[in-house]
Amino acid sequence: MNIDQLNHYKQKLAFETDSWDVYEALSRNEPVVVVDGRSAEAYAREHIPGAINLPHREISAETTEALDKARLYVCYCDGIGCNASTKTALKLLTLGFQVRELMGGLDWWKRDGYATAGETARVGTEIVCGC
Repeated sequence: MNIDQLNHYKQKLAFETDSWDVYEALSRNEPVVVVDGRSAEAYAREHIPGAINLPHREISAETTEALDKARLYVCYCDGIGCNASTKTALKLLTLGFQVRELMGGLDWWKRDGYATAGETARVGTEIVCGC
C-alpha cells in the first residue's frame, strides 16, 4: 500500500464532500450549515434550499460572529469553474470554523437531481428532514 496515496485520499475526504453526502446529512438533521459564497444577486437567483448566503468578499469576524463554530460549514459556489467556495472555505477556516467544500457546487447539486430555491428554482428531490 502506498502511504502517500492513502494520506492523499484521506485528506481529500476531510476537505471535500459531494451533494449526496450533504443531502443525507441535511436529511438526518446533522449539524451542517450550507454556505453559498457567491454574491447576494446570484444567491437570490438560485441556491441550495436552506443555504445561507455569505459572500466571500464580506466574510469577517463581525459578519460571522452569530454563527455556531461547533457546526460543519459546507461551502459552495456555481461549480468547478468558480472558486468562491474555496475562498469562502479558506476565510471561514481562518476564523476558526470547521469547513468542507462541496465538489461541483450548485451545478453538480442540480445534476444529481436535487431541488433548488430562489427566483429560478428547479424542481427536484427535496430535502426532507428525518428528525
